[in-house]
Amino acid sequence: MIIIAGLGNPGPKYQGNRHNIGFMAVDGIARRWSFGPERAKFQSVIRECDVETPQGSVKVLLMKPQTYMNESGRAVGEAARFYKIQPSEVIVFHDEIDLAPGRFRMKTGGGAAGQNGVRSMISQVGADFRRARMGVGHPGESHLVMPHVLGDFAKADQPWLEAMLNAVADALPFALAGDDERYQAEVMRLAPAPKFSPRQAAQRGE
Repeated sequence: MIIIAGLGNPGPKYQGNRHNIGFMAVDGIARRWSFGPERAKFQSVIRECDVETPQGSVKVLLMKPQTYMNESGRAVGEAARFYKIQPSEVIVFHDEIDLAPGRFRMKTGGGAAGQNGVRSMISQVGADFRRARMGVGHPGESHLVMPHVLGDFAKADQPWLEAMLNAVADALPFALAGDDERYQAEVMRLAPAPKFSPRQAAQRGE
């Protein structure tokens, strides 16, 4: 079994936030692969499905923790312990301000880099889970980070956002088969990132 967790905050207030791109990714995966109905378990909204991969069928548990971002690890850790899942069998989709909008990177292990949901995950399941890092860009100044990630995606973001959400869902079998390098490459092939950095724009005073 593979656990796929999207990080975000529950409730309509946060639905369109950059911080909720992990929830958006999980919803897109559920639609693409016809997951079963949503239900409540492990302090989360979960869905289940068997997904075909190049190495055969893989059982997947999709999770949207309802604990709020900063406590995401409690929910995922509960599920991982219940199913006796290793960190390498956990894939976490989350926003990444250190990547330009539309960039996508897979990474295993490492620190939290200021992402409180990732920090919570590390505290509950260890550092060696797999991170699907979805770039939302940096606002340019550290004091602007919180309003940036808790702000909604702009209308101009929608083309690259929709393309990336479709790509992470379409290419998913490569990740489920354990080939994160191929998965990352396929996502970026399907959804090339726009050549725009809000950090650079902020530095130019735009």
